Amino acid sequence: MSATMIREFRLPDLGEGLTESEILSWKVAVGDKVALNQVIAEVETAKAVVELPSPFAGVVTALHEEPGTVVEVGKPIVSFEIEDDGSPAAGIVAGGPQAEAGTAKREPNLVGYGAVVEGSGRPARRSRAFAAPAAGRRATAVAEPAAEPVVEPAEARSAVAAPAERPRSTPPVRKLAKDLGVDLAAVSGTGAGGLITREDVRNLVGGGDLPAAARVLAQPEHAGREAVRSEREVRMPIKGVRKLTAAAMVSSAFTAPHATEFLTVDVTPTMELLARLKSSRAFEGFKLTPLTLVAKALLIALRRQPTVNSRWDEANQEIVQFNYVNLGIAAATPRGLTVPNIKDADRMSLAELSTALTNLTETARAGKTSPAELSGGTISITNIGVFGIDAGTPILNPGEAAILAMGAVRRMPWEYKDDIALRQVMTLSLSFDHRLVDGEQGSRFLADVGAILADPGMVMAMA
Repeated sequence: MSATMIREFRLPDLGEGLTESEILSWKVAVGDKVALNQVIAEVETAKAVVELPSPFAGVVTALHEEPGTVVEVGKPIVSFEIEDDGSPAAGIVAGGPQAEAGTAKREPNLVGYGAVVEGSGRPARRSRAFAAPAAGRRATAVAEPAAEPVVEPAEARSAVAAPAERPRSTPPVRKLAKDLGVDLAAVSGTGAGGLITREDVRNLVGGGDLPAAARVLAQPEHAGREAVRSEREVRMPIKGVRKLTAAAMVSSAFTAPHATEFLTVDVTPTMELLARLKSSRAFEGFKLTPLTLVAKALLIALRRQPTVNSRWDEANQEIVQFNYVNLGIAAATPRGLTVPNIKDADRMSLAELSTALTNLTETARAGKTSPAELSGGTISITNIGVFGIDAGTPILNPGEAAILAMGAVRRMPWEYKDDIALRQVMTLSLSFDHRLVDGEQGSRFLADVGAILADPGMVMAMA
């Protein structure tokens, strides 16, 4: 009978030198048997929500951090029991840049860089004893006696002796219980598989076991909102995407000298073209929007003004001009503003660009944008028109020379063929780094974008 050992998985660097992540939820519990690369947790970095795969095949013996906890890179978050295959790497922790003795070879895994994936053998089986359901369905994992001694570091032994698995619930329910001062161990779950629901927590509060103040908080949602309105101020921690966005915008605003220009354009021909494309068989099934055509116009205009697609390298005192375009698209998400980018957008056809924009938007709104998709942008677009805004002064995405804001498309009186007619009009706002882009270059670029949107046929002359 082969021996087993305890292995720790430390939080890895999830990309871009991020130093910490927040545990959003665990997908496994103590005692669960997991496969190699099985998703074990969902974590939020300052840039995106990332699914964390297991570097081992084995049995979960301890979860070191609760959901909602911000963990530094290199700290242990979960322990596994795996078979000891006698390899020289035995005993090395996986996942962080501070792996013991530095002997863990760093190779790419699904979400960043960690140690070499170990434990491909069959995991040791563990018997599990469960407490009575009325006690909150707490489970305690008990290891089988082994014929051979199990080699375990002192730190791992303490992990095995950790408290039993917490009651099954979701992060919003745990937050509600925390706000009401409810111990989930005292709650019997009525959801599927014993899952504790909001109603279970509120029912316990309504039973009179808690103070009156707690019972008020457990009232229906509208009552909770009324209670919040009565407060003079609400404080929320600055973290995640909001924290990164704030730091990036401050750095950009006080590092790059911004200049902004505005151009109002009759985009009626572009909107007519959009309507024809939507009804054509060639674009059947594609989601075409004004943003699609504005993005295409920007990519075409960059061919004549490549300086706008560049970066100021302060450390090396160089101007880096890109011969490719990674087009950033500002996206409003429930966690804040993100700017994922489409790699090599300049090489895409209109249909390919449409698909890429659709995928980018859906992924961002679902909170599944990866750190790689949020880095390496060369120029960006922000669509403030969807909010009914005509124009603004967009702040540069750090490391980029320009950002284009497209306003709302409005029907208004406009000079057309020596007369006044109702036309569809849009205002474009271009902010650029005046260290890289002179007024002439910025003006010519903005004028080119406007000319294409005012008369898409001009593309033939400018291509």
